[in-house]
Amino acid sequence: MRLNENETAPTFKTIDMSGQTFDLETPREKPLLIAFFRYASCPLCNLRVHELIENYERLKDKIEIVLIFQSPKEKIEQYVGKQDIPYRVLPNPSKTLYHLYGVENSWLGFAKAWTVKIKQVFVAVLQNRYLPGSVEGEIHRIPADFVIDRDNMILKAFYGKDIGDHLPLEELEAYGRKLDKNVILTS
Repeated sequence: MRLNENETAPTFKTIDMSGQTFDLETPREKPLLIAFFRYASCPLCNLRVHELIENYERLKDKIEIVLIFQSPKEKIEQYVGKQDIPYRVLPNPSKTLYHLYGVENSWLGFAKAWTVKIKQVFVAVLQNRYLPGSVEGEIHRIPADFVIDRDNMILKAFYGKDIGDHLPLEELEAYGRKLDKNVILTS
């Protein structure tokens, strides 16, 4: 079942790639993006991770980012781990977090990406060398992004329309700026 804005985000506690505990109930100074990806060798997922890395300086003071993959740690290290990721990465091969947040599968969304996003696929595979490999979990998993405020309220629940659809960076950055202004005004 999909989550909605202005609902309390489902809380969870898990271990990240570095062996540290991630607990959604831990107090934060910034809003949080929880980004659900497909499997670790997905070219479009790796392209989005690359985009987030490229914009790290722009985003780091505005929003905390956590990336979740349906692959085990070893596969994330093999594929996504080739990039120097400044964000926390959570392996979730059991897909319990996907179910908790209502992240969906869609064969239509899978097919749509191959027609609508074919240029992005070519950029991911040919230019950036994100070659497809093993598939862990559902190949037709559709990404989802959730922006959560400091009180664990969902500010934005973004369910992708296809396998490469994520919340635009400009919109993500705007949530961070909006909350920064609220802190300044109430301090």
